[in-house]
Amino acid sequence: MAGPCPLSASPKAISVGTPLIASVPNSVSIVPSVTTTVFPPDGQTKFVMVRADRSSAAVRMPSAWLCMFVFAFMAVASFISIVWRHALADVAAKAAAPIGAGFTALCLLTGSIWGYPIWGTWWEWDGRMTSVLILFFIYLGYIAVWNAMETPQKAARAAAIVCLVGAINLPIIHFSVEWWNTLHQTRTFFTGDDAATYGFKIPMYVVALGYLSLFGGLTLFNMRSEVMMTRAEMLLQRKLAGAA
Repeated sequence: MAGPCPLSASPKAISVGTPLIASVPNSVSIVPSVTTTVFPPDGQTKFVMVRADRSSAAVRMPSAWLCMFVFAFMAVASFISIVWRHALADVAAKAAAPIGAGFTALCLLTGSIWGYPIWGTWWEWDGRMTSVLILFFIYLGYIAVWNAMETPQKAARAAAIVCLVGAINLPIIHFSVEWWNTLHQTRTFFTGDDAATYGFKIPMYVVALGYLSLFGGLTLFNMRSEVMMTRAEMLLQRKLAGAA
């Protein structure tokens, strides 16, 4: 008779299998030895669950990297704006904000989809997931500040301060799995050991490179649009002033 479904298992029992799943190579022969303690004894079901975990993680983990990278990019641009009063730095940070918010939303969504069959819950208020959710709200707050101020100069100043204060959350996200005993597994990549095989790492790096290229292209597009809108507004103001 088939064993209990992993969706109904307790999070502690399921979380034991998480690092094992992360190290499963492409070979199917290893799948039964990895999944016998956490999945039903149906060979086909075990294989599908592992493949689904790997494919979703290939989307989830690079989006988590990018949501932090984009905010770090915004923090550097905001610092340059405050110190050297460079208008293009404000444009760069503003252009990157909606893209970073999109990556953060993708990370949260795919994380819930990935976590349910592994942990038995869609959401858990642990350190990693909560800090990423806070980052998403900071993104939204940053975007709201740009739209709430009367002038672009005031908006740029206030948004830069919000971004620099929000950057405190980045090390909290990174070290949350080490500072607190959470449901989320510890770091798998960039740890100096072989917690994940190359068959698992290479798809992650390829997707991360694609995300990074997408971020660069969309940011440049948004910056170009912002500069053109600013020039159009300046020309309109000059024409109105000349007509008066």
